[in-house]
Amino acid sequence: MSETPTTGHRTMVLAAGCFWCLDSLVRRLRGVTRVRSVYTGGSAETATYRAVCSGTTDHAEGVQITFDPEQLPAEVLLDVFFTSHDPTSLNRQGADVGPQYRSAMFFRDEAERLEFQTAIKRAQSHYDRPIVTTLEPLGEVFEAEPEHQDFYARRPDVGYCWVVIDPKVAALRRSYEPWLREEPLAG
Repeated sequence: MSETPTTGHRTMVLAAGCFWCLDSLVRRLRGVTRVRSVYTGGSAETATYRAVCSGTTDHAEGVQITFDPEQLPAEVLLDVFFTSHDPTSLNRQGADVGPQYRSAMFFRDEAERLEFQTAIKRAQSHYDRPIVTTLEPLGEVFEAEPEHQDFYARRPDVGYCWVVIDPKVAALRRSYEPWLREEPLAG
């Protein structure tokens, strides 16, 4: 899946555990213009939810985020990424366990790799344990199935949303209020 951002826009691919969480948060940020739940970072020629969850493809559940850096600085987006999950936990976020739930940043080029490396160093001061977020070259990106897109908005009745995502949304509202849009980006 190839993505050509609107002129002046940037696209990042980040993984922070289950893609439903990060997807639900970045949709609330001013300047975000497109969000897709994706699979990337694996060796298999294709990716599906079933295959990725088996842990045999090496893919991570990620989120492809297109944003306008004039409205949302990349540093703010990356800070939201680091504060929305535990980047010190290897291949696990809460009850979600396996390499598909790793904390990872997928870079397009050397400049983005350096930007991500700087963000890790900046975030490290907020954690007692070492950050284990991986920096991986961006390879093929596979869009997740339609039922995974904008999951939180479409399925607020699911227990995972109440227990895991609702507290993350509340924390985002408390910590990043100046960067929030009035209504989440629909998707």
